[in-house]
Order: sequence, then structure tokens, then C-alpha cells
Amino acid sequence: MGRYVLRRLLQFVPVFLGTTFLVYVLVWTVPGDPFAGMCGDRACPDEFVTAMRTKFGLDQSVFVQYFQYLGRFLSGDFGQTYDNLSIGEQIGTAYPTTLRLAITAVAIQIVIGGVAGVLTGLRGRGYLDNLVLVGTLCLISLPVFVTGSILQLVLGVDLGIIDPTVSADASWGELIVPGFVVGSVSMAYVTRLTRASISENRRADFVRTAIAKGQPRRRVVGVHLLRNSAIPVITFLGTDLGSLMGGAIVTEGVFNINGIGGLIFRNVAEKEGYMVTTIVTLLVLVYLIMSLIVDLLYAVLDPRIRYD
Repeated sequence: MGRYVLRRLLQFVPVFLGTTFLVYVLVWTVPGDPFAGMCGDRACPDEFVTAMRTKFGLDQSVFVQYFQYLGRFLSGDFGQTYDNLSIGEQIGTAYPTTLRLAITAVAIQIVIGGVAGVLTGLRGRGYLDNLVLVGTLCLISLPVFVTGSILQLVLGVDLGIIDPTVSADASWGELIVPGFVVGSVSMAYVTRLTRASISENRRADFVRTAIAKGQPRRRVVGVHLLRNSAIPVITFLGTDLGSLMGGAIVTEGVFNINGIGGLIFRNVAEKEGYMVTTIVTLLVLVYLIMSLIVDLLYAVLDPRIRYD
């Protein structure tokens, strides 16, 4: 296991360098002057633009810029925006909210989607199976902003069960409905994926063997069937958690959540290249770590999988 983890960590190096360099080049080659709107309606003086380009290293080649940026990033210096605001402080303020939203969404996916998938997979075709399939199809078909707007209007405005917008603190309770919205499509996929995996594995040889040995149904389902059926679901949830931690721009906008999604949107519009690059670089690290955790969970769920 240790050698496998070390090998995977070494594989992360070229992946991290390649993806972050590509992101850096794409961000800094976007047409437009990032300093164009800093002087109001009038054009900025050439001396000011030159000084700003020198300050942020934009007068050097893209390779020099990238490695200088990477060195500062790895040392924990995320730098400043063009308005001299700390990038680290802004990310530190927004990321905990997005992290709570992502965890809430994944928890809802596991509880609702997983339970519905297990029940329909065990029972087979019937009224419940048809109801779940139709419900998941509706969730997949509806855009997220439509689901969010409907729940905000019905639960927040008409019934008054929730606040239409989330407060600045964004407590766990306030994030339940936004978490359901941002995870609704993935929850439908988790349900269908769990149902298909359970239906396939319930006829597998290891399940028939466990039943033939006289093991209780609860143990057959809980120990043998669920563990082996959870592998594709864990793979999906791991990648989905990585994407959710990148922020949900639409959902955060609907419920006025101050998270990473809104931060990315605002800084892309304002051409704040360093902020966008830093956030995306952090997301690359999140994806790499989540992929490693998912791979390690395979051996925990299925004892036949070993990493030599």
C-alpha cells in the first residue's frame, strides 16, 4: 500500500504541473487588458499600466511568470489582487462556506440517493421502482437554477419554512435546501447507479454462495452485496465532491451564498487573473487528492483488490 501511495504521489507531479501550466496560459492569454477598468471611464496612463505589469510580472515570458507564481504558491503566498486585496484571505473566507455546501450535498446524495437505489435494486421492478425512475428523470431534466428557484419560491416565499437567501454565516441548517439543489442531479445519478449495481450483484456468485451458507439476509446485503456494489458509487461521489468543492456558481447565486463559485464568477468578469489561477490550482490539488482517496477506498470495500 505504501509503495502504491508513493507511486501515485509521484504521478501527481507531472499532472499537477501540466494542468496548472495550461490553466495559467489560458487565463493570461485571454484577450483584454486587465487594467483597463481601473481608472474609471478614462483610459489608464501608459506609465500606470507599465508599472502594474512590472509589479505583477506580466512583462516577462509566460514560462518565467508561471514558475515564479508556482514558487510563491507552494510557499503559501497566494499574492494580491489588482486592488491590493489578499487572495488568501478572500479564499479563506469563501471556501469554508463552499466546503459546508459540498459536504451537505454529498450527504444528501448518499442518504436519499443511496437508500432509494438500494431499495429499488433489492425489490426489482414495481411501483416504487417506477416512481424512483420517474423522479430521478425529472431531476436530471430540470436545470439546477429552475429547481433552486422553485424551492426558494415555495419553501421560502410562500410557506416561510426557510429564508429565501442564506445569511453571511451560512450555517449547516441554512445550507440543507441549497445542498439539495446543488446535489439534486448527482443524487439522481447516484440512485440510478446504486440501483443498477445492486441489481447486477444480487445475482452474482458470491451472493448465492453466502445465501447457500445460511448467512442471514441482513449480513448478505450489508456485508457482501452493498460493499461490492458501492465501488462505482464511491467513484462517482469522489469526483462529484471534488467538483462541488469548486463552487456551484448558479446555486450560490440563487441563494446569495458567499462561496467559491461566486468568487470565481466575479473575478473572471473582472479579469483578476491571479485570483482565478489560484482558485483553479487549489481545485487541481483537490481533484488529485480525491482521486487518491477513492482508489484507496477500493481495497477497503473489496478485499479482492490489493495494491502491490
